[in-house]
Amino acid sequence: MKFLHTADWHLGRYLHGASLLADQAHVLDQFVALAISEQVDAVVIAGDIYDRSVPPADAVALLDEVLARLVVEAGIPVIGIAGNHDSADRLAFGGRIFERARLILRGTLGELSPVVLRDAHGEVAFWPLPFVDPTFARALAGAEGVSDHQSAMSHVLGLLRAQCQPGQRNVLVAHAFVAGGSESESERPLSVGGSGMVAADSFAGFDFVALGHLHRPQSMNSGRVHYSGSLLKYSFNEVDHVKSVSLVEIGADGVPTVRRMPLSPLRDVRIVKGTLDELLKNPDPALGRSDYLCAHLTDSGPVLDPMARLREVYANMMELQFAATAAGNAAARAGGDHRRREPQDIFQAFYRDMLGEDIGLEALAAFNESVASVTTAAGSAA
Repeated sequence: MKFLHTADWHLGRYLHGASLLADQAHVLDQFVALAISEQVDAVVIAGDIYDRSVPPADAVALLDEVLARLVVEAGIPVIGIAGNHDSADRLAFGGRIFERARLILRGTLGELSPVVLRDAHGEVAFWPLPFVDPTFARALAGAEGVSDHQSAMSHVLGLLRAQCQPGQRNVLVAHAFVAGGSESESERPLSVGGSGMVAADSFAGFDFVALGHLHRPQSMNSGRVHYSGSLLKYSFNEVDHVKSVSLVEIGADGVPTVRRMPLSPLRDVRIVKGTLDELLKNPDPALGRSDYLCAHLTDSGPVLDPMARLREVYANMMELQFAATAAGNAAARAGGDHRRREPQDIFQAFYRDMLGEDIGLEALAAFNESVASVTTAAGSAA
């Protein structure tokens, strides 16, 4: 059995105010072509198909086009689930009708039956499990002890295992934060702290677990528990990610093999570093000028209107940081109630955060002189 595993499309997403819909359409065109060229038996989408519960109309239109090309034109079954970003009820609309055309979209926990496909070695049961919110899991039979994500997932998986048939290979499609996975800043937390995590051994009994939620492609449990990662880079925290979809083959013995199939973005997400003058006068010739960029400026002194000047050279300059501030948060290092601290102490902490070094005695004396003159002037006015 050969299928494409993908997740976290986040259709309708914006990056610093810029719509990514054209970028998403570009890679989804590659995705459809890949599914056809590889002659896959199915496509699996493990949640967060949309970026928000009420997606914009153009995002819905894009999904409609992609699903029509896969299901209607290519005849490839598609199995998709709701993630924590999706509206469970909206995504599941028309599900009973669509399933006749082999488009399976599960949004709620009301339907926990498998989708059974066949290959030369027998049956493969795909178990589409939408995002398991403990609140909704408690409505299921026997769920009185559900208190958090772990207990909710364990209970629902028990219900699925009870339906498994001897001799079948079993593929779980789920959306969860598995403990030990590598996070990115563009993911919406499932809960406060670590209470949203579930253990990887919760999925025992399934030959392969196709997951969504974490945006970095990664595997656990000898490759049987796998995140395909997001469709695109959705934050500057992800610049080192190689985005891909996963081509999975399940052999007669249920052992999976996974190949990551990279996608080529319309515009990449990158970080450029240097002084303002360097970035303006000597841009990297290998850098796509239309890429989505964050600049880390290394200037030690003040610079005038850097964002506007950078955008004259780089059309999609999205974010600006001074490299010296990357080590930490100014407020956290300053500590305490600033109203109870001397101006000199506050300015020293500010200077250290902005430039990454301690202020010199000469500059500190100049600051104190300025503060004294302002204080004297204020006293005279009173």
